[in-house]
Amino acid sequence: MRIGEVAEKAGVSVRALRYYEEQRLLPAERGPGGQRHYPDTAVARVELIQRLYSAGLPSRVVREVLPCVDSGEPDPALLGLLVDERIDDLLAVRDRLDLVIALTRDPEADCSCLERAPTPRPRRP
Repeated sequence: MRIGEVAEKAGVSVRALRYYEEQRLLPAERGPGGQRHYPDTAVARVELIQRLYSAGLPSRVVREVLPCVDSGEPDPALLGLLVDERIDDLLAVRDRLDLVIALTRDPEADCSCLERAPTPRPRRP
């Protein structure tokens, strides 16, 4: 299938498909003229990628989860680790938002406390 056909069937933009390819989420073969050609399974894969993004997973995590889906044998340890990492990141964001909310209640508060707030862990490459 060509890129426009996959985009239409999956309900996403051509730009989104190019991004998925850049992120190594959706492989495409190239024809002699450089046009992308996708397998028949591409639409289902794009729909899965969209569901994973809707669940709040970043591209890095989606890239790690897809091989489990492709093999048909999810690695429970990997999936558990990814879920734990996401929870930690969300808890850190919540802590920072709690500080911002507290500052709005006290206009004379020292904003340097935001610098000491926990930040999400750096992402693995």
